[in-house]
Amino acid sequence: MTSTLPTAVRSGLGPLFAPRGIAVVGASRNPGKLGAAMVRSLSGFADAGGYLALVNGRDETMYGSVAEAARYGTVDLAVICVPAAACADVLAGAAVAGAGAAVICGGGFAEAGGPGIDHQRRLAEVVRSTGIRLLGPNTSGFVAPHAGVTASFVPGVAQVRPGKVAVVAASGGVNHALAFALTEAGHGLSLAVGLGNGVDVTAPDVLEHLADDPDTGAVALHVESVPDGPRLVASVRRLAARRPVVALVVGRHDIGAFAASHTGALATSWRTTRAALAQAGAVLVDDERELVDAVGALAVTRAKPAAEPGVGVVTAQAGPGLLLLDDLRGRRARVPELTAGTQATLAGLLPPLTFQRNPVDTGRPGPELGAVLAAVGADPGVDVIAGYALHEPDAVDIVAAARKGSSAGVPFVLGLGGTGEAVVRGRRALLEAGVAVAADPRGVAAATAALLTDARVRARAVPAADDTLVPTGITGSHDENQAKTLLDRLGVATMPRRACSDRAAAHTALAELGGPVAVKLLDATVLHKTEIGGVHLGITTPTELDTALDRLDAAGARRYLVESMAPPGVDLVVGARRDPVFGPIVLLGLGGTTAEALADVAIRLAPLAPAEAAAMPGELAGQALLAGWRGGPVLDPDELARVVASLGALLAANPPLDEIEINPLRLTAQGLVALDAVIITREADDAHPDR
Repeated sequence: MTSTLPTAVRSGLGPLFAPRGIAVVGASRNPGKLGAAMVRSLSGFADAGGYLALVNGRDETMYGSVAEAARYGTVDLAVICVPAAACADVLAGAAVAGAGAAVICGGGFAEAGGPGIDHQRRLAEVVRSTGIRLLGPNTSGFVAPHAGVTASFVPGVAQVRPGKVAVVAASGGVNHALAFALTEAGHGLSLAVGLGNGVDVTAPDVLEHLADDPDTGAVALHVESVPDGPRLVASVRRLAARRPVVALVVGRHDIGAFAASHTGALATSWRTTRAALAQAGAVLVDDERELVDAVGALAVTRAKPAAEPGVGVVTAQAGPGLLLLDDLRGRRARVPELTAGTQATLAGLLPPLTFQRNPVDTGRPGPELGAVLAAVGADPGVDVIAGYALHEPDAVDIVAAARKGSSAGVPFVLGLGGTGEAVVRGRRALLEAGVAVAADPRGVAAATAALLTDARVRARAVPAADDTLVPTGITGSHDENQAKTLLDRLGVATMPRRACSDRAAAHTALAELGGPVAVKLLDATVLHKTEIGGVHLGITTPTELDTALDRLDAAGARRYLVESMAPPGVDLVVGARRDPVFGPIVLLGLGGTTAEALADVAIRLAPLAPAEAAAMPGELAGQALLAGWRGGPVLDPDELARVVASLGALLAANPPLDEIEINPLRLTAQGLVALDAVIITREADDAHPDR
């Protein structure tokens, strides 16, 4: 069974999103049926001159098959609205008839379990054997306004107008929710796609399509699960190099069972997915409201690339201005004090009692608002303006003020508060003037943060991965001494130590090292020694050593590790492991064993350059502890970067190596030192399934 379309056509998504002709299979004259709703939605495509064929073998007024419909016009896309059990045969028939793509909106597939899994498997087999591109199943479809295609059964979606924002959502429902929210915010769409179960067309396919789409200015990406992490990262990286990508990843909390029942796929690690997308160049948001504000702003304007862009805050009401400033501070935005020259200009425009250093409080907005915005935008420390004003047409022409403010060439986000049709018109006029718009201070902060992140992403150089030579051929199980010997080879500092096979050797080690020492059970099969009483600290005398050895013997010790105690400091955890979705990753956290429980971690894909690793501490909530907190030690970011990058390179260079972790890695006044280390290789893991 082969398609009549050339391979180059079948491999792309043109037949799906810009078809010349569409066949609705399962079309119905019963208005309550899915097929009838789909025909109504696609009527605009027919009105614009597209070929719309209705297919239903039980209705003699319609075509009996896609093949019959294709004899009277070109059918690029089949929209299939039949029961799940019949979909595979219909899909195969559409491919034979020359259709390059299909959409299956109905459910009853992997998400339903049971026979649905087999129905979905049959769809995948048809896709593999014919090359037809399939969106779905279990999706509410897509909207391509520029092409005049509304392949969705959701009422009201035809009101979505053409524009510059594209939506790529794991869920058809979320796709439509975002499309409607963007429409209400005044934005038009270039494409809005709900992926559903993703048998064939997945997020990377659509992102790669959008990278070459001239109608798209910014992309909203909604992620629930990731079948192929490296491909998703590659597609986001390619797209983000051309136009901004804003990503919302679901799964911060425990939703795994519901997520699995939704599409038949497992939920993806939330932290790892976010880290991977950010590393690829995406702007991250925390909820769907922020997604709308952020992608809407980036579709309208972008700041110039800058490593640390500054924000100028202008508010016509002090209370909302405080909310805005507080939100920006929480997002780690830099709000610099304006220069003396800028403040002098503002002093000539505003009453003396207003705050003018940044934020700038104008009091009730007046005709001078445009000049104030222009003055703030001209300040050398300002890369983005964030403003807020209530709709007061008797006091100021907000659109004219925004246009004057734009004369400084600095993008800005303006919150226009109020209600009613006049406010809606005002917000749309601002958008048309190239000003990003939000309805409230929180929306202004989210949009501003997106512009700042986008500016930082484009300012950072893309460093080559670390090319430092690392040991290869790492196999088998490793006890702590062997793991630390490997760290020594990587240049990671460890404390002086002795591996001891008996009590006499342990006493000799104490005499050679001097106290105090740590005495530990030495066994590659025991990963968490503390939990079984396998670690004793601060041993200084032979008597104390004998007591510790007695306890270790009771815990099953056959060998011991005697090691000099490390000086005090701040404990971190650094590790590299193979993520089942994204492959090699590295992790940095504060707090040793509590790091992941507290969610204070930074993650990167590996291998990575030291320059990229050096930025990881800046993402930690407890980063102040690494900067001499209360007279404590100060982190050398380059030293830490070498450790992190080396672990990532080691993992990447040794396929049998599953995980290497230093926990804790202590920051001392003398630098970093590894206090414990664990290495897990595939052979060792297989030998100890209880791990």
